[in-house]
Amino acid sequence: MSLQDIISKSITENAKPIGFDVFMNFALYHSKFGYYRSNKSIIGKQGDFITAPEISDLFGYSIARQCKQILNEGDILEFGAGSGVLSSQILFELARLDCVPNKYFIIELSARLKIIQRDTIKKVLPELIDRVEWLSELPKDFTGVVIANEVLDAMPAKRVRFSNGKFNELGVGFNKDGFYWRGFDVPFANDSVRLPHDVEEGYTTEVNLHAMAWIKSLCDSIKEGTILLIDYGMDRSEYFHSQRNDGTLKCFYKHKAGNDPFCNIGIQDITTSVNFSDIADSAIKSGFEVSGYCTQAMFLISLGIEKYLLNEKDTNIRIDLAQQIKQLILPNEMGEIFKVMALSKKQAVKLDGFKEQDLTKKL
Repeated sequence: MSLQDIISKSITENAKPIGFDVFMNFALYHSKFGYYRSNKSIIGKQGDFITAPEISDLFGYSIARQCKQILNEGDILEFGAGSGVLSSQILFELARLDCVPNKYFIIELSARLKIIQRDTIKKVLPELIDRVEWLSELPKDFTGVVIANEVLDAMPAKRVRFSNGKFNELGVGFNKDGFYWRGFDVPFANDSVRLPHDVEEGYTTEVNLHAMAWIKSLCDSIKEGTILLIDYGMDRSEYFHSQRNDGTLKCFYKHKAGNDPFCNIGIQDITTSVNFSDIADSAIKSGFEVSGYCTQAMFLISLGIEKYLLNEKDTNIRIDLAQQIKQLILPNEMGEIFKVMALSKKQAVKLDGFKEQDLTKKL
């Protein structure tokens, strides 16, 4: 059976639509055909999208500097390490700063990516590969720094649509013509979610209960430490802006963005932007403190990303680094679209990454 057959069967057998989060979970994480479980190259120039670590080593070096401030002999845990480039960057810079953690844990679902990650790290830092350990679940009583770069946006989200004065969940149906949007009959209600009330008929948005539950599970697993969440998203007021009336759902295939999740199933990425206000609410309820929130640009500037450029003597390398920094910090590139949020538990250190900007009050 194809992935389309598997999903359509789950709909027709129950004679009712499935939630979009269920569809998204099938499309991205099915054990055999899911996008993130396939042997397809998905990251980089040959894939469907590019991430900040792929653009410049300076991204990981800057994050390493933030890690150094708060490690306190703890470990590092990275979720969804992609090609392993970010892991290599962080470990390389921490070694240069004489602050290598005892363990660098990685939680990765894809067997293929685990192999790629190991090869990447071993090529750059063969002397540190023994410190890297792959896990299948959250460790208990973890102490240290957790890094999640573009993880929340890939978590399956629900879609809801405003109709007749209330929000209803927007599910996925199936007929002879294929998959289509189909609403549920009962109003959507969840005590942990704050949806807008002053929107027009048909206004559609997303709710990510999986991401909120993940935050709670992290808090339960961490004894002491800080979580660094780096992702594209915004606070609640921006997320529910009246002009964003069709939500934030995006699909990526061969570096082209689209909004149809019902095509290229299993071979295209499906994402939704992060509602950082929901994440903050979930974090506080779980026992975290929100210890910083700002744009990616100001986070990297606070950590001195420009110093790498100033310290480089080679003119050609400086030109390349300047171009890379522009992609990471300019507003029309990744600088303002991406945000960084820090969640802390039993850690009172004022984080260097938020010296220049802290937008926590906007949440």
